[in-house]
Amino acid sequence: MVNLPNDDKSCGWYSVLPTPEPAKKLVGTQKADYAIIGAGFAGLAAARRLAELKPEARIILVDAQRVAEGASGRNSGFVIDLPHKFSLEHPDPELKKKLLHLNRTAISQLQGLVEQHNIDCQWSAVGKYQGAVGERGEEHLSHFEHLMKNLGEPYHWVEKAELSSVLGTNYYSRAIFTPGSYLMQPAALVQGMGNNLPENVELFEESPITDIQKLNGNWVLTSNKGTVITPKLLLGTSIFTREFGYLKNRLLPVMTFASWTRPLTDEEMKIYKGDLNWGLTPADHAGTTLRMTADRRILIRNTYKHVPKYGKSISDETRQWVQTDHRKAFLARYPELAGVPLTHTWGGVYAISRNFTNFFGELEDGVYASACDNGVGAAWGTISGTLLADLVVGADSQDLRDIQYVTDMPSLNPPEPFLGLGVKFRINLAKWQSRSEL
Repeated sequence: MVNLPNDDKSCGWYSVLPTPEPAKKLVGTQKADYAIIGAGFAGLAAARRLAELKPEARIILVDAQRVAEGASGRNSGFVIDLPHKFSLEHPDPELKKKLLHLNRTAISQLQGLVEQHNIDCQWSAVGKYQGAVGERGEEHLSHFEHLMKNLGEPYHWVEKAELSSVLGTNYYSRAIFTPGSYLMQPAALVQGMGNNLPENVELFEESPITDIQKLNGNWVLTSNKGTVITPKLLLGTSIFTREFGYLKNRLLPVMTFASWTRPLTDEEMKIYKGDLNWGLTPADHAGTTLRMTADRRILIRNTYKHVPKYGKSISDETRQWVQTDHRKAFLARYPELAGVPLTHTWGGVYAISRNFTNFFGELEDGVYASACDNGVGAAWGTISGTLLADLVVGADSQDLRDIQYVTDMPSLNPPEPFLGLGVKFRINLAKWQSRSEL
């Protein structure tokens, strides 16, 4: 029994998009040279690259939901060039350089698609702030400075007065600014890429695959009203990869939550006094992510939950409790905007591994996957999906060798109930330790 995505319907990013055309659903028996499950960053990138490498092939891309309804359309809108916090601490400098190069290749690829197809997704090269609230956060910033020096990457300190003029709040004591990150509207970007796929890619939405089996040398993908028969299957399914029996005891499903306001009025902007279009991530990784969008919305993201049943693990009552916490975080930063409501609160599920390792490669004969983004999906999904297509068709490159260098097998998890208890304890401990930075 496959546990399907069960996302809430309150994602702010998706709610403001134009209503899409009715979904084309998988019906009947379809034959394809290549099939891809999952139309997020990884699946879309894999489909586009396969179409480029094999222009005469029929490529089928299938998703259980509408494009941009899932995790890829639910993040905070950062495309980050730097290796993730945990990867930055890796002892191998070559690994960090390769990750940096791969992330920047992905950013360049995404920018090219935005420009080529005129995707209206607030794409902007504005860098990002890593902000500290107090002493604990500043200690993390000092450590981050050390890591940046070792990596040889540009950064600069932003002191309280300058920072408050940008953010419109004096809540933060200091920050480090890094110039290489981009901001975007994730659901708009993902939907835009889905609307502009190559001609030999056929997209089926609202068609959850509930079973995959090998029959007569081909893979048979079964949905409720149709099947796909293909010799080559690519999984861009992230945490849901385990639902098909792969990496089953190696991936941890975690959900993080965000809320945002309606657009601020002209009068509220005068009260706010900060800039538009910036993003701040917390110096302490369990702290609060903060954004002001290009269209005047303030976004708050914090709170993590272990979600073994994905969206079904979260009730409406839990989302209300999360929004209450987000409201407190918002008012702590912007008390003068107390009249501005939070209009949407949503969660997004992603995969992490105990050793913070991403999986990339062949799972068994004819089945390939990029799985476990460890919370940095936009750049990683884009480059890993692209290079997974290269791997499938045998197109060697330095980038392919680099991604094979930086990936490995995620660690095995302990059995339940110890796993669930351990994850819950770690999340609660991190929240308690970081309480001064929330």
